[in-house]
Amino acid sequence: MISEHSTESSAAKTPAKALALVVAAGRGSRMGGAIPKQYQKIQGESLLTHSLRCLIDSDLFSSIMTVIHPDDQPLYRQSIAPLDSRGVSLLSCPGGQSRQDSVRRGLRAMAQDLSPPDITAILIHDAARPLVSQSTLVQLVDTARTGRAAIAAHPVVDSLKRVDDQGQICDSIPRAGLWRAQTPQAFSFAEIMHAHDRAADRHDLTDDAAVAQAAGLAVGVVLSSDHNLKVTTPDDLSLVQILLPHNAHNQKSHTMETRTGQGYDVHAFEDGNAVILCGVEIPHTQRLKGHSDADVGLHALSDALFAALAEGDIGHHFPPSDPQWAGADSAQFLAHACARVQMRGARLVNLDVTLICEAPRIGPHRDAMRTRIGQITGLSIDRISVKATTSEQLGFTGRREGIAALALANIECPDPDALDTTETA
Repeated sequence: MISEHSTESSAAKTPAKALALVVAAGRGSRMGGAIPKQYQKIQGESLLTHSLRCLIDSDLFSSIMTVIHPDDQPLYRQSIAPLDSRGVSLLSCPGGQSRQDSVRRGLRAMAQDLSPPDITAILIHDAARPLVSQSTLVQLVDTARTGRAAIAAHPVVDSLKRVDDQGQICDSIPRAGLWRAQTPQAFSFAEIMHAHDRAADRHDLTDDAAVAQAAGLAVGVVLSSDHNLKVTTPDDLSLVQILLPHNAHNQKSHTMETRTGQGYDVHAFEDGNAVILCGVEIPHTQRLKGHSDADVGLHALSDALFAALAEGDIGHHFPPSDPQWAGADSAQFLAHACARVQMRGARLVNLDVTLICEAPRIGPHRDAMRTRIGQITGLSIDRISVKATTSEQLGFTGRREGIAALALANIECPDPDALDTTETA
């Protein structure tokens, strides 16, 4: 193992900080070019340099291990040369024949180098994903510190089709509940190392989450932006070239301001046997009428986030005149609003929603609603409030004609008046 970048302060590692493992041993044949894709340049620096800087700037990690191809040592040294490690130990070790083997080798190298008190939470990341947001990193580390596993992911919003060998569509795949897995992926170090050792002879596992699940571990998701793409083709590299200057981790000199947004929504009842509120289906004598699934709770929360960003409302982003949103799961709307928060370099602090109705009873379902909102937004449930009240039989809600919802969202957002734009020019 080689430690190329280390300062005296890194010798006294802080147990509370996490570890990171960056996979950079692949050849990237689909990209083409004279050198592997992780060393190809954007704005004068390699993809690996940008990805490592994301992790360093978060101040979440005590050590970062990069798993590299044995032939790439000179390219790796060039990639870390521009970095200010800020006391983070930058280590490297040789990879294996597959990604899974490379991760296992990296974990073993870290276990050999680090004393037991340091082995807590670890994030496993791809060198070819330089656009992960700081808020995603924070939420993943917070999750791993509790002993739970989670991955960065984004809900599937496009229609999915199965295509046969002749290029003809043969089936449509329902997208409800489908997410695109990304990295980083966060785990307890000891658990993921044990899982990789158990799966050493398996070749059907596509990522570290699958390795963890094969070992019986539960794995959750943390909402990540769809801009957290993995560079695979030259077109991806061109897209990163456009997005990188606007990524939150490049805004090094800024102050944060707190913003609060308010959302309100209402839907009338119609014939049916259940309502969907805050992502939870509740049996009832009627259902709510709407173009989508008419989830007033998620609609109000989405509007609150759009309001905090000053980006219009849910109707602007998802027009009810557009047939593609007919019957849509409102989780898509809230996930999109959260992705907009991340793309602005902002961080979601807390959410509060009040449901106003005479029936059904909300209390028995409150925790399930908080859990579902947490799954969509990546927030821990101690930052999510769901309340209910009646209108004392006054007005349309009092007459049981429908349900209303009022929501508040607090975010921390870079102050545009304080940004030092010279660093991102």
